[in-house]
Amino acid sequence: MKNAIPFRIHPMLATLVRKPFEKKGWVYEEKYDGFRIVAYKEGDRVSLMSRNDIDRSARFPHIANAVKALGSRTLLLDGEAIVVDRKGVSHFQLLQQDNKDAIYAVFDCLFRDGKDLRKQPLSDRRAVMDDAIGSSKILIPSHRLAANGLEAYKVAQKKGYEGLVAKDLSAPYVESRSSYWLKVKVHQEDEFVIGGFTAPAGSRKYFGALLLGAYNGGKLHFVGKVGTGFDEETLGALYRKLHPLARAKPAFVDPPRAKGVTFVDPKLVAQISYQEITEDNKLRQPVYLGLRDDKKSREVSLPESQS
Repeated sequence: MKNAIPFRIHPMLATLVRKPFEKKGWVYEEKYDGFRIVAYKEGDRVSLMSRNDIDRSARFPHIANAVKALGSRTLLLDGEAIVVDRKGVSHFQLLQQDNKDAIYAVFDCLFRDGKDLRKQPLSDRRAVMDDAIGSSKILIPSHRLAANGLEAYKVAQKKGYEGLVAKDLSAPYVESRSSYWLKVKVHQEDEFVIGGFTAPAGSRKYFGALLLGAYNGGKLHFVGKVGTGFDEETLGALYRKLHPLARAKPAFVDPPRAKGVTFVDPKLVAQISYQEITEDNKLRQPVYLGLRDDKKSREVSLPESQS
């Protein structure tokens, strides 16, 4: 095919660390709360691919059209589809509500006009990226915070961002989780597997709370319940997805002992915000944000970090 990009990539992933830091030759960018998207422009054909290779072009047609309108014949961009609030802060919940307001925050360029850039340092790839996307209201370069990592973390805290991603400017693009990119969270938010639900109480309909889990050593472990973050429409929509997945025995190796529980096949993945994970691996103050279909349930593991 003319103007074809001769490869497909697996997105580079950042490694979680506990504390902010400062390193020479590193930059610090806003950590977005949205859908990871890899955009392929091959002549007039544009594909917006998720982490698990689902084409999102129909979901974000205005983003696809904005990429299509760029001047490069071939282009491969990495970034995140986001929706921001009035303060300019991205929220996964907003992306669930209305895709037409989504923009594409671009943070890397891996191929342009026949040239493979993956082995080039990030500093070079970023320069090519900035030139390629130009000025657009729909395609924006990822927001860099203060030059000092400790100051950048303070900015992220003040603005209410999910966190920051620190990147080594001299590093190539690595198609795996890498220590060239490190992420630091300001507030806790992760994916968890839905393994069941409790019966509703009082005036509540459909269900009371979701039973959440994460994999460790190939086994699904119970990490707690989430009963907030739902309106009646969300409760109904979730129940209709969960009811056909009902099963007699729990998928958890350590199921909760409670009455009125319906266990389900562990196929659905929920985005959850929470205060912390306790020493016995239970979530404190979890809030439901939405479902994710860009990550397989078997890929959801207990959040880990480095010191």
